[in-house]
Amino acid sequence: MTALTRTSFDALLDRALRGGIGPDPADVRVAVAFRTQQAVRHDGRGTGYRNEVLSLRIGEATGSCAVEPGALPEEALDDCVGADVAHLLTHPLLPVRVAALDAYLMHTVPHGGDTVALPAGTSLEKSRARARAVVDLLDVPEGSVVLVVGVVNSLLEDLRSRGLRYVACDLKGGTTEWGEPVATDALAALEGCDALLVSGMTLGNGTFDALRERAAGRPLVMFAQTGSAILPHFLGHGVSAVCAEPYPFFWLDGGPGLLHRYRAGGER
Repeated sequence: MTALTRTSFDALLDRALRGGIGPDPADVRVAVAFRTQQAVRHDGRGTGYRNEVLSLRIGEATGSCAVEPGALPEEALDDCVGADVAHLLTHPLLPVRVAALDAYLMHTVPHGGDTVALPAGTSLEKSRARARAVVDLLDVPEGSVVLVVGVVNSLLEDLRSRGLRYVACDLKGGTTEWGEPVATDALAALEGCDALLVSGMTLGNGTFDALRERAAGRPLVMFAQTGSAILPHFLGHGVSAVCAEPYPFFWLDGGPGLLHRYRAGGER
């Protein structure tokens, strides 16, 4: 069995639960739990989208997991606030487990990596700046085909500007800003692609490990608001780079922000 197949989200969660990464999670409590709902339609864009994010606060750290709008039960916040992390790492809802692990890791292993400043600006300006920082992590020649899992039009726009082709994939389906069909089965869409750009939301919907294993040596770059502190732990285990964006996210206000970029073989 290879290191790749031995490493999984559940294995990392179990390691944290047993105290293998930091303090006993039974002794660490969530002080604040909150849910952020957003609807977005950037100026000049013909389409928009909605997101919902569960966030948990431990000390100075905030961990997050995006979910489909309306998917998170109202009582989830009550389950989380004041609870110890060990309890939440065994919660029946996967997004709660992801947000709890993200907050715990953010608390115990603060972000490092290559810090990139996001300039202040409009929602579209900041979205495009983030897209450039993400796509810069792709090390593929012009003309390559990139599977983009979790459609973000600014990412697609940046890929187009660099002469890179793409296959857009999202569980919601639909079309891109340019009228291109959006696939819904990422594993099926992977055939014929040279690299992957994958949203951290795949942690919350349970598809991350399958995608990572099927990437089979192709460059796999994660762009992560969900699980920003989780995904760097998979560098060298199927993940080649991570652009981590912890809370507060670029879309919350017009001020400056920070991204943390990691590459396999670099410093964690």
